[in-house]
Amino acid sequence: MLNIKELSKALKQVAEEKGLQPEKVIEVIESSIAAAYKKEYGERGEIVKCELDQKTGELKFWQVKTVVDETMVRFVEEGDEDFEEKEVDHRKRRDVHEDVESKLPRFNPERHIIFTEAKKVKKDVALADEIVFPLETREDFGRIAAQTAKQVILQKLRESERDSILNEWRGKEEQIVSGIVQRFERGNVFIDLGRTVGVMFANESIPGEHYRSGERLRFLVLAVQEDTRLPGIILSRSNPKFVVELFRMEVPELLEKAIEIRSIAREPGNRTKLAVISLADGVDPVGALVGQRGTRVMAVNNELGNEKIDIAEWSDDPEKFIANSLSPAKVDRVEILPRREARVYVNENQLSLAIGKGGQNVRLAARLTGWKIDVRSQANPEEVQDSGIAGKEFISDGINDLGDE
Repeated sequence: MLNIKELSKALKQVAEEKGLQPEKVIEVIESSIAAAYKKEYGERGEIVKCELDQKTGELKFWQVKTVVDETMVRFVEEGDEDFEEKEVDHRKRRDVHEDVESKLPRFNPERHIIFTEAKKVKKDVALADEIVFPLETREDFGRIAAQTAKQVILQKLRESERDSILNEWRGKEEQIVSGIVQRFERGNVFIDLGRTVGVMFANESIPGEHYRSGERLRFLVLAVQEDTRLPGIILSRSNPKFVVELFRMEVPELLEKAIEIRSIAREPGNRTKLAVISLADGVDPVGALVGQRGTRVMAVNNELGNEKIDIAEWSDDPEKFIANSLSPAKVDRVEILPRREARVYVNENQLSLAIGKGGQNVRLAARLTGWKIDVRSQANPEEVQDSGIAGKEFISDGINDLGDE
């Protein structure tokens, strides 16, 4: 008989450490004790169950058999087993591709009971029902059986903990989480998230950003993988939606749906452009994101390591939207051309600002709007500017796919 006081204490401790329900831990212990019982006293193929009385500490064991008939299993006479194995080997040697495993399972008296026999035990039994038979209670398990029990407990606890973590993280994709930088491996950064560890692959980090062990940062949950040995929490700081979610944390109007971020274009570590629209009367969408004295945009900017952020007002009017997208440059005129192309004219002193370093500003504007943009000087409208054209090859990462109209 087990010491219930000590067991309850251990159960509570394990449950708290692993984040599991005490009932789940009891289930694991019962399963492991049943495995140990079978290892020490059971027969091959036998199904053994165990129940622990949490009030008395008493263990009960029973064998489980499934009710079958000749349509559910195949019966092999003694002496025919060797012949059957030789027959299978012979077929394999002759490369005859008969699916032997597709046959009905072989009748095993340790786990099956014939329907007519089952009726004698339980009158209202039906095929596929399970019948239990009490087993002798034993508590003296040998060394090998004890080792088996330990292995089962550890394995089951790992599985239960993994399932518990997955349940906790399911549905958290595209949400912001906080974690501590733990270690680095081949350019990937591993993040301590509390009960589990997330990974930020090299291409999901912000270029030029340096991470230190023990540093606490925010991340976007990109995906939760369930097909790995451990829950794979994939994190990102370079994804455009990371910026959107950071603004959601700072701007109540976004949560209240008074304003909406319609599209975003980002070159992580350098510059981000957002297009916002008001959904409520009297709400300035750009002002809401900027905040009083720029406090809101500065909070996001600080998290991104001083990445420049341009906020433009979204508009159904292409000319107005394209002009807004080239902020902080001031646009004089926008000429709409066929095939979703636009030519933008600016003063000479605004030309470098509109194009940006290496064409970055016009490139992001093209991605933000979904238009091909050609920036030119108002004074020399026929002259094509170096890096002044951004085409559709750059239009790739908008939150809403603006596409071709």
